[in-house]
Amino acid sequence: MACGIAAYTPCVKWRFGCGQNWHLLFFLFYLNHLVTGHIRYSIPEEMKKGSLIGNVAQDLGLDVKRLRSGRARIVTGESIQYTELKTDKGILVVNERIDREQLCGDVTPCSFSFEVILENPMELHPVKIMIQDQNDNPPQVLYPVQTGGSVVAEMVPRSADVGYLVTKVVAVDVDSGQNAWLSYKLQKATDRALFEVGLQNGEIRTIRQVTDKDAVKQRLTVIVEDNGQPSRSATVIVNVAVADSFPEVLSEFTDFPHDKEYNDNLTFYLVLALAVVSFLFITCLVVIISVKIYRWRQSRVLYHSSLPVIPYYPPRYSDTLGTGTLPHVYNYEVCRTTDSRKSDCKFGRAGSQNVLIMDPSSTGTMQRLQSEKSILDEPDSPLEVRCHTQCLPF
Repeated sequence: MACGIAAYTPCVKWRFGCGQNWHLLFFLFYLNHLVTGHIRYSIPEEMKKGSLIGNVAQDLGLDVKRLRSGRARIVTGESIQYTELKTDKGILVVNERIDREQLCGDVTPCSFSFEVILENPMELHPVKIMIQDQNDNPPQVLYPVQTGGSVVAEMVPRSADVGYLVTKVVAVDVDSGQNAWLSYKLQKATDRALFEVGLQNGEIRTIRQVTDKDAVKQRLTVIVEDNGQPSRSATVIVNVAVADSFPEVLSEFTDFPHDKEYNDNLTFYLVLALAVVSFLFITCLVVIISVKIYRWRQSRVLYHSSLPVIPYYPPRYSDTLGTGTLPHVYNYEVCRTTDSRKSDCKFGRAGSQNVLIMDPSSTGTMQRLQSEKSILDEPDSPLEVRCHTQCLPF
């Protein structure tokens, strides 16, 4: 019982030093009476919420009714309660996801403890949970540092002998035990006969003499795997420059290709943008041409039509503003046809109908005809209208 005894130890020593031995004997007897059982469970990390840890009632030799009547509960010093006690079934289940790396870090073994307390009478049962590591984290490459835009290269002189140390790949795994054991393999290389990678230490060395025929730019792909089941891996790209001087390296690596995945993504977005712009341009062009053709066809139909164009005026139209040549009491309507020299003019007032006929000789003189001949004989009659307007063709 680590937590309970540690909490009471200072008080026990102080009382013993004061000579009050009976307090010490009473406390030890009471503590021994309280601590009646100690259980331990071992579970893997990352268990789902509600997963079974163990049967507390059975392991402590208690009845489920005792758990309910004694108001059994968990007391822990942690800020997060990872477990939950089901008093109706007497079982212990996972209450929160347990991440070993977050809970213990590099400390091994990883565990946490709590107490199950019952009342009437008071009982204290320590419980310890051991956390087993799972291979839930891939290796992390620390060197060489992978940069997105710039290219970092390791230089190898052309006079390098067999076994020349080019560089070392450094990686770590936050898991523990055999899940953190790492191995290094050369997955791909420009010249596989020139370099090798150490299986356990990640050292990249030459396996033959460098010659003048070897390419300046060498690209190595190293894969780092852990020993978990299933294993997880990480990939690192190492650029090597086989040259004796820095200017030679600089001239060769200025056009070093970027990452293929980056180039593929960039090409895809450029093609997509070009396709969208082309589609919008073609759509706008088709719409404009369609509108032009529609307007041209409408104009052609109206031009070749043989139907008369007759403007409409409402019946008994009158000049209400007094700007016309006829008095307000007269109503007239003009009817024209497409024939340039045939026009009918009607002129009338209430109770009679008057017709103005255009002179066929286009002299512009029109005489009003009226059914009552007596009105025509009067020279000053207001019903006589003369037009000096020549009708022009439409």
